[in-house]
Amino acid sequence: MGRHNKKTDSHIRRNSVIALTGLIPIGLVTAANTAGATPKVPFFSSEAAADVADVADVAQEATAAPNAEAVTPVADTAAVEATPAVEQPPAPALAPVQATPPLPASIAQGALGIPAINVSAYQNAERILAVEQPGCGMYWTLIAGIGRVESTHAYDGKADDKGNMLDAVLGPVLDGHLAGNAVIRDTDGGRLDGDSNYDRAVGPTQFLPETWNRYAGDGNGDGAADPQNLFDSALTTGKYLCDGGLDVRDPIQAAKAVHRYNNSAAYVANVLAWSAGYASGIVPAASDLPRIH
Repeated sequence: MGRHNKKTDSHIRRNSVIALTGLIPIGLVTAANTAGATPKVPFFSSEAAADVADVADVAQEATAAPNAEAVTPVADTAAVEATPAVEQPPAPALAPVQATPPLPASIAQGALGIPAINVSAYQNAERILAVEQPGCGMYWTLIAGIGRVESTHAYDGKADDKGNMLDAVLGPVLDGHLAGNAVIRDTDGGRLDGDSNYDRAVGPTQFLPETWNRYAGDGNGDGAADPQNLFDSALTTGKYLCDGGLDVRDPIQAAKAVHRYNNSAAYVANVLAWSAGYASGIVPAASDLPRIH
């Protein structure tokens, strides 16, 4: 569990329709002309038939002109051309990040395994910090080292495709019942950790609520900073490591940043060993991973 020291405040950066064109249906106007015929009825007399024929002739003459006018073909309606769909420009290419050898996609596949969703979150944090704090020189494998030690990469990727944890990651209640853990009274009313009496670390990179509220970052751009989201958690971790103007490209300053994250030399050794392993593709030796008390 990360035991963070209180640091100076830093602000939270917030990151930020395609009009659908419809086809106008074309109405096709048609007219039909029907022709009348005099019926032949066998039991009419010839005289009656003649009378009927005379009546039919008169009726036909009376209606011939109007009918002819009515059945004049109507010109076809000109086709209305559909508005062409607006072709959207391709999404801009992602900024380059620290290159590494191919890594397994799961810890079950190898010690250096990192699930794809976690890699995306770590690399996303590097890209954001390259813009917001370029002097820090943050690289994603350093954040991955924290993720490996704190929660084994969110329990080997137990998150949905948006990076939300399937089950909340919560550290032990800091009420003094565990040796070596400080007693920390509630600082957030239980909003983040569900405990209104004592604090507990939250999220896959294990922030105390007070520290989270100070450094929280919105890594996925949804307008909220959630410690149980991989993208938000990774960005907040990077912001905390960068605080104070540190340049983590310098190994000494990187060690200082991690030591501030957890005041333990063994913790620092583990994080830096895993970070180096991801960068090189070489699994850390057991001697590089001292037991964290």
